[in-house]
Amino acid sequence: MSLVEGAYELDGYVIDGYRPGALSDIVSLHARYYGRHWNFGLPFTTRVGMELAEFIARRDADKDLFLAAYGPEGALASVVIDASGGGPSGAHLRWFIVTEELQGKGLGARLLGRALGFCDERGYERTWLTTFKGLDAARTLYERHGFVLTSEVEQDDQWSGGVREQIFERTLPEPGRP
Repeated sequence: MSLVEGAYELDGYVIDGYRPGALSDIVSLHARYYGRHWNFGLPFTTRVGMELAEFIARRDADKDLFLAAYGPEGALASVVIDASGGGPSGAHLRWFIVTEELQGKGLGARLLGRALGFCDERGYERTWLTTFKGLDAARTLYERHGFVLTSEVEQDDQWSGGVREQIFERTLPEPGRP
């Protein structure tokens, strides 16, 4: 089954592409989590909303992936592969988040695995993501999926959280290797 054809069930949730309301649900997930734990405010929320909306409007279904896990109340998790906007750096993994109630239960790992399978199917040589120091559970998950920390820089505190931005990269596995 292709990773972009139709809805399917995973861990009791419907995994699908964009549905009405997903944009606001995903922005809200980010705003609530990063506001509560990192004191990120309006600049962060508006940037997530603007950039995600721009991605959804220009998404190329052959190159890009938008996956969300839906429950009765809307989107509860998401992951995006932005290859058409990733530039020369390769496919950009973005907006990967799981509602706090479902963190640590395997849903995020499965979504991430499906997103990286999409990258591998398309032969993307490099997949990269930005995050920041202190998100230890996420870092562990990224490293389990083959990402390596390639850079860490002090931010000019654009989110008012005093974070150190990190860039992780994953290269396309050689045939026959996980």
